[in-house]
Amino acid sequence: MGLVAAYQALCDGHQVSVLEAAPEAGGMSAHFDFGGISLERFYHFICRSDRPTLDLLQELGISHKLKWRETSMGFYSQGQLIPWGNPISLLRVPRCSLMTKLRYGMFVFACMHRSDWSTMEKTDAKTWVTRWCGAEGYDRFWRSLLDYKFHEYSDRISAAWIWSRIRRVGESRKSMMVEELGYLEGGSQTLVDAMVDAIEKRGGQIHLNTPARAIQIENNKVYGVEAAQENWAGDYVISTIPIPLVSKLLSSVNGSWKLAYERIHSIGVCCVIMKLKRPVSPHFWINIEDKSIEIPGVIEFSNLREVGPTIVYIPYYLPSHHPKFAWTNDVFIQDSMRCLMKLNPGLTMDDLVDASVFRLKHAQPVCEVSFASLLPPVQTPVDGLQIADTAFYYPEDRSIAESIRLGRKMARDLTCTA
Repeated sequence: MGLVAAYQALCDGHQVSVLEAAPEAGGMSAHFDFGGISLERFYHFICRSDRPTLDLLQELGISHKLKWRETSMGFYSQGQLIPWGNPISLLRVPRCSLMTKLRYGMFVFACMHRSDWSTMEKTDAKTWVTRWCGAEGYDRFWRSLLDYKFHEYSDRISAAWIWSRIRRVGESRKSMMVEELGYLEGGSQTLVDAMVDAIEKRGGQIHLNTPARAIQIENNKVYGVEAAQENWAGDYVISTIPIPLVSKLLSSVNGSWKLAYERIHSIGVCCVIMKLKRPVSPHFWINIEDKSIEIPGVIEFSNLREVGPTIVYIPYYLPSHHPKFAWTNDVFIQDSMRCLMKLNPGLTMDDLVDASVFRLKHAQPVCEVSFASLLPPVQTPVDGLQIADTAFYYPEDRSIAESIRLGRKMARDLTCTA
């Protein structure tokens, strides 16, 4: 989002400096070298409905790097991995009543044909899903996803957030029976590199290893940022850092409006990335309903992007205070292999070639009931200061498309107020 905002501001005639705390640009889209394979630290995919992404790829001249591939979903439940994600697979789910299956099908159909989310926003996801699918449908298909992604917040998640996830992926289907997702040749780094190049060619400067320390404000007007023991002057400041970190940057501000940022919670993630000798499944993603596997699912990324060996992402969504967040990398890797060997009993520890673990304390915003009313305006009461992170995509979930949409809007709003 920060790179897109910088790019758009340059296109609109501003002079721009990007202050990046990490040693590389790209945020959660940044890559790492995984034994000679360039991979995202946190997986990404593109949907047919991701218009902001498609438009930016065209603008940057890299649309030819976008590839589409038919993918599928699996569902691991009661010790069995079965196909999932289309009407036939739903009807074939074992040990599930026909009424629950029919109600679930109607639920997905209704999500796909609904555009107004204002009333759902005032209902929690558990109540809403249960109303449509019954208690059996919620327990079988949704409880684990919410419990292992949001933990103590699981009963407070907005129904609108769930609806947007179903709708986005559903709109990417080629047909009722065929799912299709997109990826970039070279991964997300292809887009990051193109944006960095476009920024620098337009005179923008990107300063790595430069974490912001304070936003400088005087007489209710922003005038710069303190970062890396330097002061960076500016008439406008756009902050895209995680919202839980914002208050520290505003320590000199006494306004009560700062409290809005402290009411927004987030979940961390410890993401295990594995290279295996052989596939786990034919599926891109597998949802899991099994009390002995305390994760919402796994992503077999090599079933989307052609990278050579089998690459699997196992995301552990955890509040940073959760005991598991303190696990060593080796413990996460061992537990991840245990999970994969349950999904595919033919796998053994000898199939593990390599593994890496990446952690973020603030990865997933907790979009609670009536979350729209909790979000403060992107334009703060301070003249020239805008603040947003992935929570502001609501009711949409995190995606590159939403980063592009909001990043461009923030930059264009600067021009409107200039």
